[in-house]
Amino acid sequence: MTSTTTFTALPENKPQIQHIVNIPEQTEPEVHDQCCIYKVPPHLLKLNVEAYTPHFISIGPLHSEKPELKQDKLKQRYFHAFWKRLSHKQCSALSQYKVFLEENKEKIGNSYSKPELHKNENFVDMILLDSVFIMELFLRKTNKSEQKNDLMFTTSWICKMTQRDLSLLENQLPMFVLEELYTRVILGDGGTKENCLKFTELAFNYFEDYYPHKSSQKVEMIKNCKSCINFTDLIRHTYLPREIQVNMNSSQHFTPCAVECVLRTATKLNEAGVSFEAVEGRSYLDIKFEKCPILSWFLCFGCLPFAKCFECRLQIPHLKVDQVTECILRNLIALEQCHYSDQPFICNYVTLIDSLIHTQDDVELLVDKEIIVHELGSHNELATMINGLCRHVVVTSNYYGEITRELNEHYNCCWKHYMGVLISVYFRDPWRFSSTIVGISVFLFAVVNFLRVIGVFQPKY
Repeated sequence: MTSTTTFTALPENKPQIQHIVNIPEQTEPEVHDQCCIYKVPPHLLKLNVEAYTPHFISIGPLHSEKPELKQDKLKQRYFHAFWKRLSHKQCSALSQYKVFLEENKEKIGNSYSKPELHKNENFVDMILLDSVFIMELFLRKTNKSEQKNDLMFTTSWICKMTQRDLSLLENQLPMFVLEELYTRVILGDGGTKENCLKFTELAFNYFEDYYPHKSSQKVEMIKNCKSCINFTDLIRHTYLPREIQVNMNSSQHFTPCAVECVLRTATKLNEAGVSFEAVEGRSYLDIKFEKCPILSWFLCFGCLPFAKCFECRLQIPHLKVDQVTECILRNLIALEQCHYSDQPFICNYVTLIDSLIHTQDDVELLVDKEIIVHELGSHNELATMINGLCRHVVVTSNYYGEITRELNEHYNCCWKHYMGVLISVYFRDPWRFSSTIVGISVFLFAVVNFLRVIGVFQPKY
């Protein structure tokens, strides 16, 4: 008789990480989940530092260490003006607002890509001063009588520079901080969640120079604007196509990036019979490719009056390029790279425009069609600016994937190329069309007469 003994293996303890390398057991995440205001990534920053840096006034902690941007006297003067417009009850609410900032100091700090900044002893006072400055600035914007003798509005370069600085990604306050100030102090205790949209309207009014829409569409834009994380995000919202503004579920509109996403230049597409059409009243990103599947095979008839059904039209909203456009687009791109990597609307838009423009001829075509109007020194300068926006920008999906595929299919069709040549040479306008028809008629008449002379064709009368 033998006895068996059961042995239970003792669990081995997992070795400590310090046994391998001397690093802390726990490390804080590089960016907090609540982060919405970012330092621009170095690979984008080195391309154009000026586009991301405030020139006149700093907002928030990321540039507060620069004494030339603090503008303490200006902010203090605006604080006193804001205090004077408040009632006794509203002044008490402002005191409570500072308590709110103290209680949410860590949350506000987590909104920045450097969350340790909230540990600064002056952090709350800085946020309070900047919040009141922005609120007073927006309130004065809506009341022209308050703009008299105010250099922020009467001096053009200060007005435009401040507007530019407040749109920069690094120069922001979290939107919930400003909405809380507006709800607690301006609206009072009676403020409701719906009334908070009134602050959004103030912000829309201040940045209206950057919007492509007509003023009549502003009410609808404000209504569709559910929430924005900061002013850079607010401007991005106005650029989105209307269907995206209404329904923010945008994942279904994107296709994976592929080789087919590379688009031909504007002149190449035009040679293949694609007509470029500038449209008004749309957001910049609302680009459409319109064609009739059967009639588009006879592009040459598109030059006739009221015969646009024969054309293949790439409809691009009218784009005005001035000295601030590059700055705005670069900051919107940086925001998407940091916060909206799965919704790269602006990146896809700039990539599409970049694909259309390679040479001065491409720019001239788009300018002639009034798709682009620019205030830069030359067409070459515009081409260089557009081509530089997409450098080091990484995207994995494309909002214009379907449009790009259709344009490439059109370009790769030999018949469409022949039609494009006919349009450019013989059917460019109604006069050339009519002369071409007359020429063909004369040629056919001469052929018939020749056949009659040699006896091949004998008509019966």
